[in-house]
Amino acid sequence: MGRNVEDTIRLLGTIAGFDRRAPLTMRDELPGHDAYRPVELKNLRIGWLGDYNGYLAMEPGILELCERALGVLEDGGAVVEATMPAFDLDRRWQTLLTLRHWSIARRQPMLEDPAIRELLKPEIVWEIEGSIGLTAADVSAAAVARAEWYRSLHNLFERFDFLALPSAQVFPFPADVHWPKSIAGRTMDTYHRWMEVVIGGTLAGVPVVNVPVGFDDRGRPMGMQLIGPFGEDRAVLELAMAYEASTDFLAQRPDLRDSL
Repeated sequence: MGRNVEDTIRLLGTIAGFDRRAPLTMRDELPGHDAYRPVELKNLRIGWLGDYNGYLAMEPGILELCERALGVLEDGGAVVEATMPAFDLDRRWQTLLTLRHWSIARRQPMLEDPAIRELLKPEIVWEIEGSIGLTAADVSAAAVARAEWYRSLHNLFERFDFLALPSAQVFPFPADVHWPKSIAGRTMDTYHRWMEVVIGGTLAGVPVVNVPVGFDDRGRPMGMQLIGPFGEDRAVLELAMAYEASTDFLAQRPDLRDSL
């Protein structure tokens, strides 16, 4: 969203705020972009989720880049510790699928019109078809699971100020690859399973910022998610400011012509 953290703060400050047309928008007074300051890293507690103890397939090299980047925070005085949420991650994935299917149920008429259906890509057909058999009980169970996932992260935030994990499970891939069918020898069973690493913060509704962690030996970039407690958007951005001030990734321009 931004070339750097300040850009992102300015953009969010422009689009955030109360609007009567959206009743859940916040009424709080937002600080100006110049009010943000890098957080003091000393004694900051960061929980490293990594690949959830092997649950997520990861392309080789990603975890190492992220762990090296966490070392930058440790050099500034932060305390980094590996951790895991007390939650069934397969259940989390199924919860996401149910809620995605439910959110697109209104598109079912598109499948009933042969002329329209012919224009749809297989992935969107799959999403809509998944909504057809859903019951109110299914959606209710997913809502309960989502709330329990939030509480599992809340419990981690009793011990940690922030959580961290990779931004992606694969490095950038060629544009003619529709989506990765496998990662590190593990088959991806849906078109978005390769992005499962990003669903944790979204499903819980907590703030997440992605920061660069460097490049592999082919010059392909990777990032890391920094996740904060609910409502602590400013704190997450100020952590990103402190991290950005301690690295020089924004100044690096690798040659990617022969990398993909």
